[in-house]
Amino acid sequence: MVNKTDFIASLAKGLSVIEAFRAEHPRLAIAEVAERTGLDRATARRCLLTLHELGYADYDGKFFTLTPRVLRLGMGTLAALPLAQLVQPWLDQLSEQIGQSTSVAILDETEIVYLARAAQRRVMSIGLLPGSRLPAHCTSLGRVLLAALPEAEARARVERADLSPRTPFSLTSPDEIMLRIAKARTGGHALIDQEVELGLRSIAVPILGSSGRVVAALNTGVAAVQNAATDLEALYLPALLKVQDGLRRVLH
Repeated sequence: MVNKTDFIASLAKGLSVIEAFRAEHPRLAIAEVAERTGLDRATARRCLLTLHELGYADYDGKFFTLTPRVLRLGMGTLAALPLAQLVQPWLDQLSEQIGQSTSVAILDETEIVYLARAAQRRVMSIGLLPGSRLPAHCTSLGRVLLAALPEAEARARVERADLSPRTPFSLTSPDEIMLRIAKARTGGHALIDQEVELGLRSIAVPILGSSGRVVAALNTGVAAVQNAATDLEALYLPALLKVQDGLRRVLH
């Protein structure tokens, strides 16, 4: 525990305000930030105006949006991670080979965080960059990563997550989601059919270290033009598994 005299409460509040902004709600009013952070409106307002003054947020008189300057806080760190540096050329090559966008992510509590990405075309309405976050329970990357956890821990994270449906295809029952996670655990890959966004399917496999421990996940996301989501297994799974095998030989 940090000594109380060493803890800067105002810094903690400012960071919580930054974290309130997500891909699914990039524009927030003061009241919304206060609700999401648990801060009172006056404190949320001061934090937001400070971010605006320093160039980290835009303000139109009602809504605040983060500016690209915020990326300075995390992009450098993410790019410097050995894993991000190591997987990027593999992602680039895989993306060129299959003609689809590819990504690598890690698990952070109930969400996934993108570490690296190679984009062929934009298949999602939101732009994904290193540092972007999405719910773990409804993404192929997230289900693969949750499958690597002990079942009780995976269930606890699912039950803590916001299970609000993103599309009519989204699973909202923890039991149903856990069945899909169990399937990913036994099958070695996860399929998602339009649960994150309509028209988007994805398939993911775990990235294993040399010891066999899951260190991240690898996926490709494609437009839902196939007859069935399971068609992704024949189309893309062999290429994903080849990269999985290659990375396992170089990761420690």
